[in-house]
Amino acid sequence: MSRTIRRKHLLAGLATAGILGVGIAAPTIAFAADTPTPTPSASSNADGSSTPKADRQGEFAESLAKELGVPTDKVTAALEKIRDQHRADRPQRPTGEDRKAALKDRLSQAVKDGKLTQEQADAITKAVEAGVFPGHGGHRWPGGHAGTPSK
Repeated sequence: MSRTIRRKHLLAGLATAGILGVGIAAPTIAFAADTPTPTPSASSNADGSSTPKADRQGEFAESLAKELGVPTDKVTAALEKIRDQHRADRPQRPTGEDRKAALKDRLSQAVKDGKLTQEQADAITKAVEAGVFPGHGGHRWPGGHAGTPSK
């Protein structure tokens, strides 16, 4: 009797695992089939090689131009103009010197508040200057962006 129950539990578990496997695999396969393969476009780097981002932007401009019935170069120019306007509207990122000054101020305040000793603050400053902490002293943050991480 117990052997029959174990077999039933085993079969139920296998059936559940199979259903879950199909439930996860089917949408993944369907999504992969619907995703178009990127094709090279006119966008390229200075050395002539294209980047995936440039490829996507070129494809977007071509599709939009086709949909609107206008030349691709006109759409590309309009998108570039909008991109430049957005860049101009963004606030400037603080320089390395600004970040160092802000860190020094925060460390001084922490020493005044009794949260750190002066020796600890000096050690932190030396560690930052030595590049122990990413993002300061010209070192890059994970993801390839210099400076501080976005908030």
